[in-house]
Amino acid sequence: MPTWKYSFKFRDESKIAKAMIWDVPVHPKVMREVAEAIKGMKLNQAEKFLERVIAQKEAVPFRHAHGKQAHRRGLADRWGWPAGRYPVKAAKYMLKLLKNVENNAEVKNLDLDNLKIIAVAVHKGITLKRWMPRAYGRASPKYRVHSHVEIAVMEVG
Repeated sequence: MPTWKYSFKFRDESKIAKAMIWDVPVHPKVMREVAEAIKGMKLNQAEKFLERVIAQKEAVPFRHAHGKQAHRRGLADRWGWPAGRYPVKAAKYMLKLLKNVENNAEVKNLDLDNLKIIAVAVHKGITLKRWMPRAYGRASPKYRVHSHVEIAVMEVG
């Protein structure tokens, strides 16, 4: 069995709750953009934001993987960046992770209204390689890239 650790360390973990999700079937590029968008938000504010993303009411700015990316209404006003998408699948998994870290904070008796996201990390997971049959007896590779996501929240105030 492999051993794993969080990629961030804190001196005093009494006011910090952490959670991790492995093998999310979403590309790390997309998960990274969602993680960057919610980093620094309060926990309940991030949950509302992700629910709006799932409903396609608000877009997530794509700053790094933004080649030929369409501009979305309201992005430049709020984020200062016009290009973005509605990554519904990534937002669903991130919302699931936020619910998990909220439950972990509740077990540690932290105040749920004052939780702030202080660290979010996305790592590349396993890549599954499949083959897609093509014409004339050829085949093309088809990759499914997964992600590992970890998050830490801290009680502020």
